[in-house]
Amino acid sequence: MEYTSHYSVLKKECLNFLSTDAPIGAVFADLTFGGGGHSLALAQLDDSYTVIGVDQDPEARENGQKRIKELGLEARVKIIPSNFVHFPARVQEHLAEGKKLQGILLDLGVSSHHFDSAERGFSFRFEGPLDMRMDPSNNEILTAADIINSYSAKELQKIFSEYGEERFSKSIAEKIVEVRSQKLFETTKELEDVIFHMYPKKLRHGRANPSTKVFQALRIEVNRELTVLSEVIPQLLPLLDIGGSLAIISFHSLEDRIVKHSFKALEEGPLPCSIETKKPVLPSIAEINENSRSRSAKLRVLKRVKEKKGKNKYPKKS
Repeated sequence: MEYTSHYSVLKKECLNFLSTDAPIGAVFADLTFGGGGHSLALAQLDDSYTVIGVDQDPEARENGQKRIKELGLEARVKIIPSNFVHFPARVQEHLAEGKKLQGILLDLGVSSHHFDSAERGFSFRFEGPLDMRMDPSNNEILTAADIINSYSAKELQKIFSEYGEERFSKSIAEKIVEVRSQKLFETTKELEDVIFHMYPKKLRHGRANPSTKVFQALRIEVNRELTVLSEVIPQLLPLLDIGGSLAIISFHSLEDRIVKHSFKALEEGPLPCSIETKKPVLPSIAEINENSRSRSAKLRVLKRVKEKKGKNKYPKKS
């Protein structure tokens, strides 16, 4: 399937944080290459910049290689086939000895391509297999169907509640177990129908589809999204050069909470760094009007610095 276009959320803001005062020959890493919007824009800022992209999705990589070639950026933009949690262990393969990164970006949003591809099973808008794997070639990962058809009611309730913040998680989980005892779930629409009818009638036709939170929870569980994010953030700061920045765009409260708390812990840790966004940067009204999916985006930035700031801004008198 042709890779659909993807809107690069908060692109201007990310470029500003990552490239301000960047030296000639700076190297950047985009750990969620996706449609390539952020990576390619970074490379085009200066002919001396290099970008290392990371993506576990073979469709994204194939589309990315095509766009890189079209723009003549083969020498300066590379894509590593991997989940970004493995990036810290692999980055030295792509850096000159002693070289560090000027900027690292993670855009945690799911690509529009995934939501628009029925066969990937991310969306309840289309009839498709209950898959949701970011890397559909990895058969070691449980699909959404595997989870729906094998987890106990208690386990399903837990992920729906914790990862989807679904208030009807208990009744939905119990109904899923009841239905699958007669026939296992195979498609997105089969699951959506069960969720829809477990919602009270007066809430079934609100602004958000009743299946939204459960589908989010399943995607997070399938791809271990929150666990991977928590694991990788502390490993990224040492990869930055002095003055380099780590920028992370999150799209729901669970992700943003991890980013916020991880940045705070790092700022209080032994390696000098500074939180550059005391409050998250949000999309402008103009951007939201261009792309409604930007609405929930939040950007937080952590900068590696030479030395820690003193806790007392008023020096002691001698």
